[in-house]
Amino acid sequence: MSANAKQKRTLGEWLRGYTGQKYLTTFFFLLIPIVLLLIFTLIPAVNMFLFSFQKRDQLGVNPEWIGLNNYITLFTQSEYLSTFKNCLYYLLGSFVQQALALLIATTLCSKLKLANVFKGILFFPYMMNGVAVSIIFRKFFTKGDGIISSEGTLNSILSIFGIPGVSWLNDPNLVNWCLVFASIWKYIGFDIIMYIGAIQSISPDIYEAADLDGANGWQRFWYIVFPGIRPIVALQLVLAIKGAASVFDIPYIITGGANGTSTFVIKTIDTAFTYEKVGLGSAMGIVLLLIILIITGVQNLLFKERK
Repeated sequence: MSANAKQKRTLGEWLRGYTGQKYLTTFFFLLIPIVLLLIFTLIPAVNMFLFSFQKRDQLGVNPEWIGLNNYITLFTQSEYLSTFKNCLYYLLGSFVQQALALLIATTLCSKLKLANVFKGILFFPYMMNGVAVSIIFRKFFTKGDGIISSEGTLNSILSIFGIPGVSWLNDPNLVNWCLVFASIWKYIGFDIIMYIGAIQSISPDIYEAADLDGANGWQRFWYIVFPGIRPIVALQLVLAIKGAASVFDIPYIITGGANGTSTFVIKTIDTAFTYEKVGLGSAMGIVLLLIILIITGVQNLLFKERK
């Protein structure tokens, strides 16, 4: 028998054995997910990176290589830089959200009647679809589908007290704060649950020792609760920053990015698909990806240092 035949027989025996079957099963189970990952994630990501250096339309007819011009446009023209400014509204709102969530979580962890009922009520908005929440607040601030209408649920409540109606979604000084309010209402429930879990993980013996020493409520929070949940606070702040940089659904559905509410993600979609500037839109997508990667890297460094 030749050496090649012996080698083929040995390979066949290995494939029929336990080790070969294990590797074959693993390979076939992973084959479809890997193919889908390549087709729908990796290849489009590489193409988007290449497109960001080109001037091209949606069909890619006669693309022109322009180097870094798309990136220069992003950081020199005010219409694109203003979208970063709008993200600051959500960043500030996220800090308010974290403070309120921590306050509510601390209160619910005390001996409060119906605490579990309040937990469920506060967490319910987070379980709702973002589209549904956006439609609710659109009706809350305006009547019907008219953005410039001064009527709505909120104005109807104000009229009871003799307060004139306000065009909440038409006033550039108010509209972004209204959207931030809607965002806080939806996402604060998740932060509350996270903080409650962190607070309840602190040993009750520490609280008993603090009571014996005569510590008041503020001292218990500042010297026991806050140091004990500091890693969770850091995680929540990083996630808040990441969310502020990539906010999309609430402003897009409520205002469509009108009246100075366009965020970086909304501007990216409009640039690529409405104005058909695929190259510039791809550059915006790459910038957003880099921002998210930087924030994620900072998050990993913080928790690595903590460990």
